Amino acid sequence: MHDFSLSIFLGIVEGLTEFLPVSSTAHLRICEALLRIDLHDGFWKMYTIVIQLGAILALPVYFRDRILEFLRTFPRGERGDRTILTHPLSLTLIAFVVTAVPAWALTKQIGKNLENLWVMSWALFIGGVIMWIVDATFTRPRVTYMEEMTLPQAIWIGAAQILSAVFPGTSRSMSTIAAGQVAGMSRPAALEFSFFLSMPTMLLATGYDFMKTVMPSHRELNIAPLQMNGHQWVVLAIGFAVSFFVALAVVAWFMHWVRARGLAPFAFYRIVLGIGLLTLLVRGFI
Repeated sequence: MHDFSLSIFLGIVEGLTEFLPVSSTAHLRICEALLRIDLHDGFWKMYTIVIQLGAILALPVYFRDRILEFLRTFPRGERGDRTILTHPLSLTLIAFVVTAVPAWALTKQIGKNLENLWVMSWALFIGGVIMWIVDATFTRPRVTYMEEMTLPQAIWIGAAQILSAVFPGTSRSMSTIAAGQVAGMSRPAALEFSFFLSMPTMLLATGYDFMKTVMPSHRELNIAPLQMNGHQWVVLAIGFAVSFFVALAVVAWFMHWVRARGLAPFAFYRIVLGIGLLTLLVRGFI
């Protein structure tokens, strides 16, 4: 596949799957295996970081009005019933810390699982089953807006997100949305908090991957100095732009979808994909 076509394809995959509850990590790893490409090659390693950054930037662009509103009303909130610990921005930061500290402590375990297609296939399947059950069971939410969230709910969602770090294929979006529903939040409220929590989480994870990739202390992953030619810069730019615009469209579409429909189709897709990946692995095709 030509580099330009491959960049467009991978940018679409990243943009489509980063914020849907289907795991972008698993999809990129599956593409790598099926297309026989090496995303750990110096250039392609940098490429995966760049396209993830493109997807991340779609969130502050889409939620710019909400972010400004939260900043304007901090710490009392628009209704004046929030505190410095219960304002939506504070709850986002608290959930992020709850996720980040254990994830950092489990770095070695995360590294072991990161490329394991067996772990991803089971995570896709089991996560799909859990998401289906949760979506069908927890149908009477007590919290319908992110502004109504409580501190225990934020801590619980942050803790649940650790699963997506330890078991690739689980999906940050799936774990946070399902955890939010279990805690009594509506789908839209849980999804919006999932997106807000993704901003610091993904930014830190991407920054860590970048530093781990280029710093001399990580020689096994070091790609510095990476000599880039004009062709490669264009490939990077294409992937970044495609990932950004596709992710922006997906976030807008998914917010609308969740307000009107359930998550069963995504759960079904995860289950089918997990079974399909397990079948390919058992038969030795990948």
